[in-house]
Amino acid sequence: MLYDSPSTFGRAFRIVTFGESHGPAVGVVLDGVKAGLPFDLEAIQREMDRRRPGQSELVTPRSEADRVQVLSGVFDGKTTGHPIALVVFNENPNSGDYKAIADLFRPGHADLTYDRKYGIRDPRGGGRSSGRETLARVAAGAWAKQQLAALGVTVRGFNREIAGIPGVAVDWAFVESNPLRAADPAIFPAQRAAVEAARAEGDSVGGVCEVWIEGLPVGLGDPAFGKLDGLLALACMSIGAVKGVELGAGFESARRRGSENNDPLSPEGPLKNDAGGTLGGISTGAPVVVRLAVKPTSSISKTQQTIDRAGRPADISTKGRHDPCIAPRIVPVAEAMCALVIYDAWLTQQDLREGAAPPLGEWDWDAVEALFPLRGDDGCDDGRFPESMTKR
Repeated sequence: MLYDSPSTFGRAFRIVTFGESHGPAVGVVLDGVKAGLPFDLEAIQREMDRRRPGQSELVTPRSEADRVQVLSGVFDGKTTGHPIALVVFNENPNSGDYKAIADLFRPGHADLTYDRKYGIRDPRGGGRSSGRETLARVAAGAWAKQQLAALGVTVRGFNREIAGIPGVAVDWAFVESNPLRAADPAIFPAQRAAVEAARAEGDSVGGVCEVWIEGLPVGLGDPAFGKLDGLLALACMSIGAVKGVELGAGFESARRRGSENNDPLSPEGPLKNDAGGTLGGISTGAPVVVRLAVKPTSSISKTQQTIDRAGRPADISTKGRHDPCIAPRIVPVAEAMCALVIYDAWLTQQDLREGAAPPLGEWDWDAVEALFPLRGDDGCDDGRFPESMTKR
């Protein structure tokens, strides 16, 4: 069984998230972590800081430090092998902003479906459906990114498009230096102007986030329901603001002929990467490229038509502190969810080839290659990785 509950994610490495936007705290429990691994809380905090509100005038001004605390599973800087509980206490909720709309359903939000499904909902910022829930994902994903980094795997993202304005160039040094996490310095001014215009009108805009996963060997992912691209799509679609996911050429591949879309192969690997780093749901050794369609923020101050809990027509204008574009803060969340999938798939591969290598955290590259054996007829007569696929 893949999930124990709707708030549980993972197989070999499992997380359980908890908490609401305006409740006492939001957090996550990590289960399946081996004992004796170094635990870098500051590295986790750095990822949390990338996601937190109030970073610029283009995101919600809610003032939260989002300082993560460890409640269990760590002693003297190392993991104990028991569940690790990480928590962030909410410091600046402003529930009064929602009193006027407590009985109204915000268009585009989960208010109506939560109310009809459960017969009860938390109107204060959306409760469990709030974007604040994602800080638990980032905390867990930060741990996964640390483990992957030790194996030469990087997970990094940016916003390819904002408000329908696409960038072309990818300048990684620019991504974390601008409030939209845009990657094209030449296009950024137009993207920023579009966000500011929407905010001035009490409206919002969306974007397209892109995540690159680099340094993977051949062999991650399992058919038929454990495909790597399928698990990545599930993970990214579980983010509240995401309405579409594609890998590689994605929907563009539907408009091509096979001769154009197929990636030619060489002894060094694929010659292009329209497949997005997977074939048959298994990693090819090329970068895995994931793209997420991020919808405009649902909570806007512009007057909209809705209904109340009794089904009567009404108008609504949502007050409070909301992002005019949620895409900048989605980037670390998307990275986290992708990292969780990759780390879990790596541990699953270890379980599949039990005895082939020592536990994660003790691997050297000979042990890693034992998990992902390659036949001699792929150009690697000694069974080792092609040079293009080895640790960077």
